[in-house]
Amino acid sequence: MKWQLTFAWAAFLFVANLANPLRSQEKASDAKSTLAIPSKDDGLAGAGPIRRYDWFQKLWVERRTKWEKEANEKKGALVFLGDSITQGWGEEMSGVFGKTLVANRGISGDTTRGMLLRLNKDVLELNPSGIVLLMGTNDLEEKAEPATIADNVQLLVQQLKKHNSEMPIVMCLVFPSSETKSRPADKIKEINRLFEAKFKGDTQVTVIDTWALFADENGNAKAEEFPDLLHPNQLGYAKWENALRPVLEVLGMVQPPSEPSTLEAGFEPLFNGKDLTGWCFHATSENERLAIEKRLKNDPKAITPPIIDKQKEFTQLRASDDGRYVAIHNRLVVTTPAEGRRIQQLWTTQEFKSDFVLKLEFRATPNADSGIFLKGKQLQCRDYLLAGPYKELKNYKPQQWNEVEITVKGNVARCLCNGEVLEEAFPIPATGPIGLEGDRGQMEYRNLRIKLSE
Repeated sequence: MKWQLTFAWAAFLFVANLANPLRSQEKASDAKSTLAIPSKDDGLAGAGPIRRYDWFQKLWVERRTKWEKEANEKKGALVFLGDSITQGWGEEMSGVFGKTLVANRGISGDTTRGMLLRLNKDVLELNPSGIVLLMGTNDLEEKAEPATIADNVQLLVQQLKKHNSEMPIVMCLVFPSSETKSRPADKIKEINRLFEAKFKGDTQVTVIDTWALFADENGNAKAEEFPDLLHPNQLGYAKWENALRPVLEVLGMVQPPSEPSTLEAGFEPLFNGKDLTGWCFHATSENERLAIEKRLKNDPKAITPPIIDKQKEFTQLRASDDGRYVAIHNRLVVTTPAEGRRIQQLWTTQEFKSDFVLKLEFRATPNADSGIFLKGKQLQCRDYLLAGPYKELKNYKPQQWNEVEITVKGNVARCLCNGEVLEEAFPIPATGPIGLEGDRGQMEYRNLRIKLSE
């Protein structure tokens, strides 16, 4: 009897083992079906193309299956959502963002509607700390119109904001490509114009001008950075990293390296690295007030700096009351204006009459526009090679730190950038404060120091 029971149990296990692979296959099939592209567009969010080529459907399921398995490891990550350009940067974005937990959610060939379709599973379930978006180029190859693409991205951003109203969203403008790739420059520029219009005034979305960063004089990709005129090479990815890093550091997504301050003998700091003590917003003059009122009368939607009735000092405050100027990481940062452009100045409370030497370092995001005021006269300080006016500089380092040295004697200033002359004899007033302007893009200043003549 005992041997009969043993035999029966063995037979049961044998049958069960035969069945298990079937059940495993069924589970795998079920999982695949939940991750696969729906066979029809009916009822799906957005508009425009969803790709269903055999190769694409296979890649879609493979990548999403892998991500599902590692989802717990990627909770709270900085997520990069996109297509082949994002995928091609590597699963860990080549490790360029150090200890930051990142999740690459790029699928080669994907469209904006495809990303909208997979947003919840691939992105929102991770509860990301922030997200970087680059999308839209593949829609053009499928003959989608710029308005359709922009509307899909707007829907996607709305879902991100609904999920977390405080999560930083970084929007990269569509990279240039080529008409030979069914991605003509005029269509890409129109997509980017619509992106900027849709997110104008949205304080949760930071737009980076990654189109100007890469475009040649005709608005197309450069072969030395995009060998196939669509996908960046190592040089292209390095430029993208340099464009993103300043914004991600200010948003708290990426930890900046330790940077010791420099203070040579005889110099004193203009910025203490901790707060905005010693800086202020000047009261709006009558002429400035009239100019603002005239501008608003001609264009009620015009973006203008606020009218200030009396000087506002920011003693021991880490940020100006509007958040435009922020002290963070030993830097004085002029943040990207949500409106796209907003001209505004921060001034020293101290005025300067004597001769002096002013030194500082600055870093600009692509095509950023700012300025340094010397006793009230503005010296352009920008992402020079894109924004000008000093486009022929040889020593300027785009999206990296650059040193400005200004020597003032009498009413004339000699201005250098990385040892290269910006202005040999720049006329300035006899007295006045030092100021930092913001216009478009993000500007960072550090090691601001001055040596006064005795």
